[in-house]
Amino acid sequence: MALIGSIVKVGSLTGVSRAGGFLRDILIAHALGTGPIADAFFVAMRFPNLFRQMFAEGAFNAAFVPMFAGKLEQQGPAAAKAFAERVLSVLLFWLLLFTIAAQFAMPWLMWIIAPGFTEDPVKFGYAVQFTQVTFPYLLFMSLTALQGGILNSLHRFGAPAAAPILLNVVMAGALIFIVPFTGRPGLVLAWSVAASGLCQFIWLVFSCNRAGMALSLPMPRLDPEIKRLLKLMVPGLLSGGVTQINIVVGTIIATSFPAAVSYLYYADRVFQLPLGVIGAAVGVVLLPTLTRSLRAGRHDIAMHNLNRCIEFSMTLIIPATMALLAIPVAIMTTLFERGAFDADASRSSAWALAAFAAGLPAFALVKAFAPCFFAREDTTTPFRVALIAVLTNVVLSVGLSQTIGFVGIPIATTLATTLNATLLGVKLFRLEHFVMDERLKRRLPRIFLASLGMTAILLATTWAIDPFIAAGGWLRLIMLVVLVTVGLFAYAGLGLLFGAFARSDFSKALSRKKGAAPAVTPATTPDTDASGEA
Repeated sequence: MALIGSIVKVGSLTGVSRAGGFLRDILIAHALGTGPIADAFFVAMRFPNLFRQMFAEGAFNAAFVPMFAGKLEQQGPAAAKAFAERVLSVLLFWLLLFTIAAQFAMPWLMWIIAPGFTEDPVKFGYAVQFTQVTFPYLLFMSLTALQGGILNSLHRFGAPAAAPILLNVVMAGALIFIVPFTGRPGLVLAWSVAASGLCQFIWLVFSCNRAGMALSLPMPRLDPEIKRLLKLMVPGLLSGGVTQINIVVGTIIATSFPAAVSYLYYADRVFQLPLGVIGAAVGVVLLPTLTRSLRAGRHDIAMHNLNRCIEFSMTLIIPATMALLAIPVAIMTTLFERGAFDADASRSSAWALAAFAAGLPAFALVKAFAPCFFAREDTTTPFRVALIAVLTNVVLSVGLSQTIGFVGIPIATTLATTLNATLLGVKLFRLEHFVMDERLKRRLPRIFLASLGMTAILLATTWAIDPFIAAGGWLRLIMLVVLVTVGLFAYAGLGLLFGAFARSDFSKALSRKKGAAPAVTPATTPDTDASGEA
């Protein structure tokens, strides 16, 4: 249960970050709406975010964390720290070169990432300018990925999970205190993104120092271990960032539809809340935990922890999926419909949200399955699967968008991610790296049944209070809170009734003392449900 406690900690901090992100996006929607400046800014955000998730959080983490955690487990902190310092020097050197080159090449790169903008020179110019300003964010976030990998391997999950909160604080502060006096919201927001990257880097410098991992900066050199890291990173570039690649592919295609980039952005922000709080938290905690268990020869612990992570994520992801499918219009209307964001924008964004939401379980399973390969220093298998998924997404995005409009883009992303999760799961099953235990087999259908019951209650409640939602203002916000509360209580009650989970599952996780190692030996500390079954 200490593993689940770590996931809860990371998920809670991520939830705070995403809640701040909603406030930030409400302010952005009010200031920018869905016009050309908004489209240009969202493309500017998407580009460095693509490289950050592909390289820093994807490929780098997939290669670095298993190597660092393995050294930590087998050779001790000193050897692990020396390895991290060598990686830092090489990483910083190449990132500086890449950032400088991107600044000069940005006008040509924009032809690739936003071809639809070329018909509007003003929008194209804004996109180039904003992306040049935001691009150093990639440099800082790549360095924080290294720092976060170190801290996560030491089971210090709090500081890395809290770092993204600074992005929302800086951007919201810029919108409230600077934008009203400049009249240039897009440019101010771009600068705030870069500044937030620096703030996050400094935050984790202090966190690493407190953990006894104050890193020095030796001369960069490609020794055998660094070469092995780079070799593992190459296939991880695609497999680690497949979700963001699919979203960027959608963004490129969406530039051909009026305001579609903005619709997809706002829908993605809501969709990312459950995915980040639950799915991403599972991936963050599971990778170093699996690595250290496998390096210690405890395959039974690794298998047990994987089953519990999947069970925990599905317990929360499946009802979240049902809720987003049931009330997308109410959600988007309440959160964003004000100022320049009108009713048509709410409805269009709601369609995109429902399409994204249908793939939430698959997105979460990819977050759980991929670390099983990365922990064994296998980045090739996820790469091959990701390549199939990306190609599928491109074909489906183009085909569906031409027939049903921009909403075909998130549908294609959902279908491609479902294929990705299926192929990874089948491969793990064949290798016997993942075998569903009896508890997981028993609880999954009960989770689905409880979620269906919750959805029925949620739809009935929505129908009853629809006139109040339509009234707008604070009453609309109150009604959304009512819907969320009804959904939570309905699912909790039905879940306990059907045996989808037990009260002890969450109380034991939350009561674990700080610093407990997130690993459980099934033979000595079995988990039981309400009926006393192991």
